[in-house]
Amino acid sequence: MNDTPGWASPGSAPSDGQDTSVPRPAGPADDTGSAPKWSPDQPPAGQWSPPSAPGTGPAPQQPAPTPGWGGPAYGGGPGYGGGPGPGYGWGPPPAAKPGVIPLRPLGVGEILDGAVSTLRAHWRTVLGVTLAVAVVSQIAEILVQRYLLPEPVAIDPDASPSEALNQAADSVQQSLVSLVPSLALTVIGTLFTTSILTVVISRSVLGRPVTLSEAWREARPRLPQLLGLTVLLLLMSTAIMTISVLPGVLLGSAAGAALALLGGFPGVAVVIWLMVRFNLASPALMLERRGVMASLRRSAKLVAGAWWRTFGILLLTLVLTFLVTLVIAVPFGILAAAVDGGGLDGLLSGTGTDLGWPFLIITGIGTVVATTITYPISAGVTVLLYVDQRIRREALDLELARAAGVPGYGSQQPGHGPSRS
Repeated sequence: MNDTPGWASPGSAPSDGQDTSVPRPAGPADDTGSAPKWSPDQPPAGQWSPPSAPGTGPAPQQPAPTPGWGGPAYGGGPGYGGGPGPGYGWGPPPAAKPGVIPLRPLGVGEILDGAVSTLRAHWRTVLGVTLAVAVVSQIAEILVQRYLLPEPVAIDPDASPSEALNQAADSVQQSLVSLVPSLALTVIGTLFTTSILTVVISRSVLGRPVTLSEAWREARPRLPQLLGLTVLLLLMSTAIMTISVLPGVLLGSAAGAALALLGGFPGVAVVIWLMVRFNLASPALMLERRGVMASLRRSAKLVAGAWWRTFGILLLTLVLTFLVTLVIAVPFGILAAAVDGGGLDGLLSGTGTDLGWPFLIITGIGTVVATTITYPISAGVTVLLYVDQRIRREALDLELARAAGVPGYGSQQPGHGPSRS
């Protein structure tokens, strides 16, 4: 018996403490107070059927519910308010999926799957731009390493502690100088690939085809602003790291080196925090046609309250792309060391410091292959993170469904539906 107020099963006995004067439903008219008598002839179990009215045929069957809300595909079925056929059960209808992602808040796996699906769906366009940029930038980097960079600083194992410290400082300085050309080439390559891949991924969300010429035509006007954004983020990171290690560098002793190292940790933490906070600035700049500072503010607004989730997804993507790069680069590195004059013995012992043409070319090919595969995934995750945050905060899925022509998402009547920014 259900003890819910206002509910009692018909003909039940009064509950403990219930007033017997409260009227209850009358019992059956033939109730004589004796034990019920059942007919010995009973139909087999499970074969009861509703009685038919006199003079009529079998009772008409109930019409089946119309397929729609709450079918088995939505988690319904027998025991959930429906029957075994289509259109029964409870649960929300599935989200529309005109392209590589469903138009609803995304999980981590769906973001990664969407990036890979974009690579598969538009492989000609994606691989065309990434392969071209990777080949050009790698050739330029090989030439810089061969002809412009100085020879590595020789480390004397018998040097005194002060001489060893000076040699280490010279080695670090030379490494930083050598990093500048490579960083500049990386920035230029990233600039082109980010601009084009952002357009490609935004089209793939809507399920629309796009060619390389169309993506370039749409992305080209935004290149100056994207360059300004990239340079500003690099300068910001460099300034923070310089400020954090500068006191130790100026001190110039073993204690100064320790102080520089100690100051570098909070500097790295601040840089990571800012880079995650401003990670969605480039898709906001490309897709919303915003300026540099407006894109930074837009990214900070979208990431606010979801910093750790964004950081986790970016870290997972970084780990996955690193593993893919490692799987590709290690065989090429071993092959390059075997073909080059130093051989495998020089690679394993660390004595082979002269980088010949065979080593540079083979490792460069490995870098091109790894970059061509991994960079579209990284760019796809960034753009899909931007889309996901706008779906969560601004119901962008409704606009995307209308733009994709999904049935049932027509233009809203005035005064209906959520506002859009």
